[in-house]
Amino acid sequence: MITLACAGKPNSGKSTFFTAATLAHAEIANYPFTTIDANQGVAYARAKCPCREFGLECGHCKDGIRYIPIGLIDVAGLVPDAHKGRGLGNQFLDNLRQADAILHIVDASGGTDIEGNPVDIGTHDPSKEVDFLKHEMAMWVYGILDKHWPKIARQAQQKGFSVVSAVTEIFAGLGIIEEQVKDAQEKTGKPLKECSEDDLVAFCRNLLKISKPVLIVGNKVDQAPDECMETLKENDPVFTSAVSELALRKATEAGLLDYIPGDESFSVAGGVDLSRAQEDGLKSIENVMITFGGTGVQQAINEAVFTLLDMIVVYPVEDEHKLTDGQGRTLPDAFLMKKGSTPHDLAFRVHSDIGEGFLYAIDARKSMRIKESTELKDGDIIKIVSTAK
Repeated sequence: MITLACAGKPNSGKSTFFTAATLAHAEIANYPFTTIDANQGVAYARAKCPCREFGLECGHCKDGIRYIPIGLIDVAGLVPDAHKGRGLGNQFLDNLRQADAILHIVDASGGTDIEGNPVDIGTHDPSKEVDFLKHEMAMWVYGILDKHWPKIARQAQQKGFSVVSAVTEIFAGLGIIEEQVKDAQEKTGKPLKECSEDDLVAFCRNLLKISKPVLIVGNKVDQAPDECMETLKENDPVFTSAVSELALRKATEAGLLDYIPGDESFSVAGGVDLSRAQEDGLKSIENVMITFGGTGVQQAINEAVFTLLDMIVVYPVEDEHKLTDGQGRTLPDAFLMKKGSTPHDLAFRVHSDIGEGFLYAIDARKSMRIKESTELKDGDIIKIVSTAK
């Protein structure tokens, strides 16, 4: 499962974003370090379900919208010099190990300082937070590499020793592969064995950019002055109001509203009479959604999954005519796959035995056999033919 991490300074709205996206419990309060241990839950990437194209009701989507589960981690707040153990220390940087990408939640309202302490709205420049997180992460990774570097430097003199392989082994726990280490070395501009300390820090920055890409999420736009949001725009942020999304999801769960996460609007459920306070609150949320095309929470998740991580959605079936699995269920599975994946990759994703026994695949839309090396497209419906049962 794809996993995203909500990271950033304390009191930026990470836990509110996490709760809004997962409806899992997370303590929320207006002071630093509310989150002590990382919260983990399930959020969803939103995609168009293909069932409607075929005049079907699959039973696995909501009004033609398919939600594919992903992991979401709410990491405790980071402060400057966290890599040195300041604040709550390295244990929280360690929580980022399992993340495929990072949602850097920034307080776009300018209402908290760099350490997460409340200040007057608009008095802190939120753009200052962008580089700070990348620096803390890079120095954390460099600290790991630095512990092993003397030994690697000695071994590098030996014939046949691969520095790249040794570095890959060090970072295996971060989910980093050798190809990413090679790419980071290339971007650094010199072989690792020739790198100075500054070069190695630059290498760690490049390695993180490749292996743990970051999406800037400008949160609290319901309070944010225009000048604060303007300072963030050069970082291509997704602007969000996590508190608005949380209110909508809870109201929908209570039967008060009709709202599908990621929609640009909502409506009051039939037969529901709202109080004046509820109407006023919903009017404020509506104004946010009109301005930003929604609350931004689902948009941020989709941006991370489909743009940052370059994923597509593929639907495996056993009957290419009825679009069902072996139990007669219509389009029961939706898999997130890396763009460029092939039918053979999909076969292994379904089950290792099916991948090992792969014979060929059928594109259900075209009712045509396709090559093992064919590049899958977003929304493809594929039957895998394998010797495995």
